[in-house]
Amino acid sequence: MGRMEGKVALITGAARGQGRSHAVRLAEEGADVVVTDVCRDISGELPYALASKEQLEETAESVRATGRRCVAVQADVRSIEDMRTAVGAARTEFGRLDTVVANAGVMSIGAAWELSDEAWDVTVDVNLKGAWNTARAAIPSMIEAGEGGSIVITSSAAGIRGHVPYAHYVAAKHGVVGLMKALSNELAPHRIRVNTVHPTGVSDTGITVGVPVEELAAREPLFALAAMNPLAPYVEPRDVSNAVLFLASDEARYVTGLQFTVDAGSTNKP
Repeated sequence: MGRMEGKVALITGAARGQGRSHAVRLAEEGADVVVTDVCRDISGELPYALASKEQLEETAESVRATGRRCVAVQADVRSIEDMRTAVGAARTEFGRLDTVVANAGVMSIGAAWELSDEAWDVTVDVNLKGAWNTARAAIPSMIEAGEGGSIVITSSAAGIRGHVPYAHYVAAKHGVVGLMKALSNELAPHRIRVNTVHPTGVSDTGITVGVPVEELAAREPLFALAAMNPLAPYVEPRDVSNAVLFLASDEARYVTGLQFTVDAGSTNKP
């Protein structure tokens, strides 16, 4: 039996990148999965196109190719109604919800004092409010089921250190750590564990900073310093998925309130 046999997972931001990888990895270990993504562009302040409906369905097909079931739901994590619909899909289709991976995230760059209101709001709303909406939509059903569970929130190396030049992203990723710590205490009596994962730069996510990384590194020496990882320049989505799998599985049944780094040594370097 796989480590997620008989369990159901809900994963946001799953149309590509880390979210897709998480969905497939959990399915490989036996989980049935609900995958969500906004599937449209939401702000001109983001320097890249967001994922499409077709990409979300590709994720669903990749999950089904493992032999597990999958439901794809177009949903905006900024909307509590959308997230309640996604949770409802899990309960209707699979009868339960055991694992929530609040993975959806966006980013842009700019000096903190020059960011527009919209740039700040869309980044904080997706990364922080989106994680809160995902959790609060799922928690009542998980408590009612009385079988415990796991919530994993995607933070970042930028959720541990003061990276530049994206203070809005850093603030949001630090914010989800505070949310995780509070939820881990509130939900412990219900045997629902809450943890964060903290990747460094991840390959093949579809997210860009809008300029070549080399140009940004030359312009921002502290960005270049943050990007220097002792083990490797970046990690791959599956590296993060393996951490998510551990935190979601019963192998981590007593692991809660943890900031789990998958950062090639980034946050530990001098």
